[in-house]
Order: sequence, then C-alpha cells, then structure tokens
Amino acid sequence: MKIDTATSRRYASQSTQTSAASDDTSASFSAALNTADASTSDAEDAEQTDFASMTRQEMQEWSNEQIRSGNMSLDEGLPFMAMTMKIPVGGGTAGALQASDDGERVDFTEKVRAGIEGAMSRHDEVTRGMLEKAMETMQQYQDETASDDARA
Repeated sequence: MKIDTATSRRYASQSTQTSAASDDTSASFSAALNTADASTSDAEDAEQTDFASMTRQEMQEWSNEQIRSGNMSLDEGLPFMAMTMKIPVGGGTAGALQASDDGERVDFTEKVRAGIEGAMSRHDEVTRGMLEKAMETMQQYQDETASDDARA
C-alpha cells in the first residue's frame, strides 16, 4: 500500500487561506490582549502605591514593574528590592524569607527614613544617597497617584 504525502491542488489553497486568517485573528487578539493588560496594570498600579502600607510582595511587584517599564533603572531599583527581603534575627539556615511568603503590611516610608538616619550615623554617604533617591521616587510616585485619584 502506497500513501501519497503530496497535497492535492484542490485543498492547497484552502489550507493557505485558513492559516492566513488564523494568523490575522491571533495577531489582533494579541494586540487587544496587550492593550487590556496595559490598562489593567495602570489601574492596579494606581491602587497599590501606598508605601505606608504594602506587603513585601506588593513592593516587589511594583519595583519590578517600574524597572520593566523603564521608569526606573536596575540600580535605582536596588533599594526597593532590598526592602522586600525579611532576614530572621537569628540567621540560621533558613536565610531570607521570600516576599511571596509574607503577608505582613510594612510602612516602607518609615523604613527608608530609619535607613537614612542609620546611614547618617555611620557616615555612609553611598547608602544615604541611594535611600534618599528611593524616598524621592516614592514621594513622586505617591504624589502622581494621589493626583490621579483626585481626578477620578
């Protein structure tokens, strides 16, 4: 028994048309999905920028989004990422608790203020500069969110 693997002329044009139509549909669906994701993430960002009461996971998601979108460089995001870690006092083998494992609400503005004071007392100008820049970013972003809320 011989099996013919060649495509018949009768069906060749039909399969080409079907695949082209499906590519157009997937492209337009993909574009619509990206637009929907962008508007959803903007709305979520506007609601989740209360640095005085965020979980470590929310802070991590916010800082990752700022880096991904180009609003913040990786170097500028370093203090924010460091704030998402929770290191046990006793140390031990457990290491740092991942941000996703912790639902505790944290006042990150207070943490940055305390960090700046600590850096000043140690005469650590590098850390002080990074934390002051982080505080400026937090204040700027919260000011933008507050003005967005006032317009809504």
